[in-house]
Amino acid sequence: MEKATLEHVNITVEDPKKTASMLHRLFGWDIRWEGPSLGSGYTVHVGNDHSYLALYSPGGIQEGAIETYNLRGGLNHIALVVEDLNAVEKRVVAEGLIPRNYGDYEPGRRFYFYDADQVEYEVVSYITQKKAFKNQVIRELGKMSRFGALAR
Repeated sequence: MEKATLEHVNITVEDPKKTASMLHRLFGWDIRWEGPSLGSGYTVHVGNDHSYLALYSPGGIQEGAIETYNLRGGLNHIALVVEDLNAVEKRVVAEGLIPRNYGDYEPGRRFYFYDADQVEYEVVSYITQKKAFKNQVIRELGKMSRFGALAR
């Protein structure tokens, strides 16, 4: 059987453009499309060439805390894979968001955070310690080679 690929997830947010801008700063995602949508609402598609989040606003948001883990059909969190978990964590903090619920277990390291719309994101890196060290050495060698070129 051919395996399916997840194309997008559609979530309701207060301000799709503001959320898309935050996701761009955190994850480097770009706006793929935006425009009027269902019920006089507005939607922004933000992501990469392969998948995206559809950020929908109906124009008026129903307030109130809902515990999605106990709600049938509730969206519990959106998980994203990154290479440099520490760099993303710094960007999350710079956005004024609070990383929490850290985990460091096979097959990777992770943390979670809530955005302004109370959407929970999981950020995970499957990079091994050995690969992380190798990447750091490569970065340092690159800096040294640039310095050497300048010193000539």
